[in-house]
Amino acid sequence: MVIRLLKILKTKMDKSRIFALVLFIFGLVNIPAFAAQTISTTDPENTTQVKRGKIIYHRFCSLCHGKNLQGQANWRIRKPNGKLPAPPHDDAGHTWHHADDLLFGIVKFGLVPPYAPKNYESDMPAWGSTLKDDDIWAVLTFIKSRWSDETRKIQLEIDNDSRKQ
Repeated sequence: MVIRLLKILKTKMDKSRIFALVLFIFGLVNIPAFAAQTISTTDPENTTQVKRGKIIYHRFCSLCHGKNLQGQANWRIRKPNGKLPAPPHDDAGHTWHHADDLLFGIVKFGLVPPYAPKNYESDMPAWGSTLKDDDIWAVLTFIKSRWSDETRKIQLEIDNDSRKQ
């Protein structure tokens, strides 16, 4: 039945949307229920949020960004199609160079203005129709929990500076 549904959808949807739908169907259904609270920030010391984010990350993000947040090989070199490979989310990447609100926007809306230059092409889907806001914050919390203390400190300064503007 699922294969038949995918064949029907394939004629009406591009591959990234089909991929997101498949992940939604097979992934989101099994995400355990955690405390029902509205999250609008990240706290890498919040073990409940980190555990939730880890589950969601491994279901939706790890296929491209890696099980260990390592990203794809040669992530700074454009592929033949002009798109960049998925970057790492560990200390070696550049995720920590950005404020939380920007990271949230990229995950929710994709790499479109104001989160990326106009006409920027990427394989990064917009997850806002698949993941709830709290899910996105939990994923960002999980990612931060894997950073070194020094990286967390620098990113917190970046985030605080962005909130002042």
